[in-house]
Amino acid sequence: MALSRTEREQFLAEPHIAALAVSAGDDRAPLTVPIWYDYSPGGDIWIMTGRDSRKAGLIAAAGRFSLMVDRVEPTVRYVSVEGPVVSVEPAERAQLESISARYLPADKVDGYVDGAWKDHGEQVVIHMRPSRWVSSDLGQV
Repeated sequence: MALSRTEREQFLAEPHIAALAVSAGDDRAPLTVPIWYDYSPGGDIWIMTGRDSRKAGLIAAAGRFSLMVDRVEPTVRYVSVEGPVVSVEPAERAQLESISARYLPADKVDGYVDGAWKDHGEQVVIHMRPSRWVSSDLGQV
């Protein structure tokens, strides 16, 4: 059963690890990788990645990407969203802290952020405006 707009936006706002997919060119399947993201209902989605990463280059070339999140309990549910990139900006440490706090236990955030900020190289934040949605709740299995 398809989710209502409110249900799909609330589900996407939960801290799932997404599968990001972006075109990898005419002779390649899409690049599909796990990624942390942030989203508030009605807003844009943002992700953080290395400025010079393959992912960032493919997103820049395509001008759009998709995310899919799912769960299996208490019911099988998924939301897939696709849309255009609306902005790319240099990442700030506060953004890394924010997204890390979304996914990590509070006592692990500072250590992770310190290491990632130092070791991951220059990062960018990419904002995507959700424009196409596919969602379903398949019930209990």
